[in-house]
Order: sequence, then C-alpha cells, then structure tokens
Amino acid sequence: MTNPKQLIPFLDLHKINSRYHEKYKDCFSKFLDEGRYIKGTFVKEFEDSYAKFCGAKYCVGVGNGLDALTIILKGYIELGKINSGDEVIVPSNTFIASILSIKYAGLQPVLVEPDRDTFNIDINRIEEHISNKTKAIVPVHLYGQLAKMKEINEIAKRYNLFVIDDAAQAHGAIYNNDRLVGDLCNASSFSFYPAKNVGALGDAGAITTNNKELADVVRSIGNYGSSKKYQNDYLGVNSRLDELQAAFLLEKLKDLKEDNQRRRQIAKRYLSEIENDKIVLPGWDGSENHVFHLFVVRVKNRLEFCEYLDDLGIGYHIHYPIPPHKQNALKEFSELSLPITERMHKEVVSIPLNTGLTDQEVSKIIKTLNEY
Repeated sequence: MTNPKQLIPFLDLHKINSRYHEKYKDCFSKFLDEGRYIKGTFVKEFEDSYAKFCGAKYCVGVGNGLDALTIILKGYIELGKINSGDEVIVPSNTFIASILSIKYAGLQPVLVEPDRDTFNIDINRIEEHISNKTKAIVPVHLYGQLAKMKEINEIAKRYNLFVIDDAAQAHGAIYNNDRLVGDLCNASSFSFYPAKNVGALGDAGAITTNNKELADVVRSIGNYGSSKKYQNDYLGVNSRLDELQAAFLLEKLKDLKEDNQRRRQIAKRYLSEIENDKIVLPGWDGSENHVFHLFVVRVKNRLEFCEYLDDLGIGYHIHYPIPPHKQNALKEFSELSLPITERMHKEVVSIPLNTGLTDQEVSKIIKTLNEY
C-alpha cells in the first residue's frame, strides 16, 4: 500500500529495473531487427539458459505461472498418468493460483495446513490426506523458501505419487546446498510476474522437467495442442512465452544469484536486529534454501501495525488477506476447519525486502519495527 507520506515504498519496480534500461532498449532493437515475434531465438535461448541454470534437462516457456502448473497437470492427464477427478494435495495457505491450476486441469484440490514457522506445507499432515484417488502433491515454496522436498519426495515414492512444485516465488533457491529448484521433483512451474525475483515486464512463465515425454506434451498443449503446424494432438491452449519478455528475462537471469544474495543479506539483518515481542519473525535455517521473494512477519493487531507503518512512511503489503478456502471462488471449501491457515491470513504483513533497498533504508525499517 502507498500513501503521500511514504518514505520507503514496499516495492519500486521502476527503480529495480532502471539498471536494465539500456540493455532492454538493445533487446528491443534486436527483437525488431530479427522480425520473429513469436517462438523466436530469444525464447529458445532463455529456455536453454533457464534449464541449464536450474540443472534440469528441459524448460518450456509459457504465458504465466498459472498456466505453467495447469499445463503440467494437463500433460500428465494426456499421458494417462492422472485421470480427471483425481486428487492433488496442496497447501491451504497458498496464493489462490496454485489451487485454481488444479481446478482448471479438472482435478480435485485437497488442502493441507502449513507449518507455522516456514509457512510451507506441514509434511506431518500430508499422509493423513492421501486417499486412493490421490495422484500428486503440489508443494508451494511460499515467499521464496523451499519446502521440505526430501521428505515430500519420500512420501510420494511410498504412495506412487507425482511431485510438481509451485516455484513461482523461489527462483534460484538451493536445496541442501546442492540442487536448485526446478530440478527437485517430477516437474516445476515458474512465474516471471514483474515483482518476482526474476521478473519480466509483463506476464511470463515456464515449466522445467527431466522427463522428455512430459516436456514434449506440455510444449504442444501450450501451442494449441500442436507440435506440427495445423496438426493438433491435444485440446491445447495458447500459452507461449513472449519473445520480447524472454529477451528481458535473459538479462535478469544473469544477476539472479547476486540479487538473491543481497536479499539474504537484508533478511539476516531483519532476523538479527528486529527485536520486538509484538512481531513474530519467519523461520529460516540460514541456508540458500530461501531467496526471500517476500519477508513476512506476523502481528496480532494487524490493523494497528499497518496504520503505524503508514504514519511513519514505511510501505507494506498483505500476502494474503483472505485464505483460499474463504474466497467466493472456492465456496466448496468454505466449511473446512483450517485454524492455522486462518490465523496466518489474519496476522501476516510483508515488509519491504528487495534489491532496490539501501542499507540506510533497511536500518530505518528495523528501527521503525523495533519502536512499534
């Protein structure tokens, strides 16, 4: 939220993108000169670069993160691995897109409560929700911190389930100092929405996988179900990574490791220097498993806290004010008892954390929170 008195905005995308202005102009010139506006060389180069970055064999660019997850699920249906109406386990406190993807694929979401400290799916609650109709688990690396993928993959193996992670907020996160997100399970979905750690100047998304059969199918589904012009093998959609956005993303990708390190530096300061019993800080083990797309605190009196930040010119945002099962779009889940999720959604507040912040601004934010 913003107001006329705001001294430190929650996020200033113009400032963050300003270092790329000249490079983006060069990208646009090359784009115009080449004259290939869809599925050109920039898309191919980005797909190859992002697959290599993640350590995955294949990357398929799509229109946005919602499509990425939906198309993966539809791909498994086309391959006969999942059937319409099957169940998919997903955290109950995620952004609604994770759940919409499952619905759009004709599958049934099964909502599981999160861990209080990390905001990610509680691995101790997963097995009690598995039925004979369960076919997949969709862990969401919420706010940029990786879920416990080793344990989730072990559960999936025991029950012969697919694991498809929603990595929309976790670009570049590293699991156990070893493997990067995008290479931690059967398939991964990414969003490059402008505010993400790797953000386009519009909507964009991608799928990564090590399974060639799945990669081929999802590529076809995103191109009207066609792998050969005018030959349609699947009921596909039009969801292709835009050529110009791919060019911009290639520039951003070069700086991702350094940018994520800056985010961790700020987070370490917050975690070590914010000392206020009224503010609950997020849990983090200090490893590179977190890229801090967001830094989310919890406060009991959120309205009072937000008014306090407004008065002192500190930007903030609420991710997310209404839990998915209480949204009008998902009335079928409205009677579920999800007390941890509901409490989180009443208490969470995101404070500024991005590569545009100066050390002085970080100090100001810390001082302001300590004086609350």
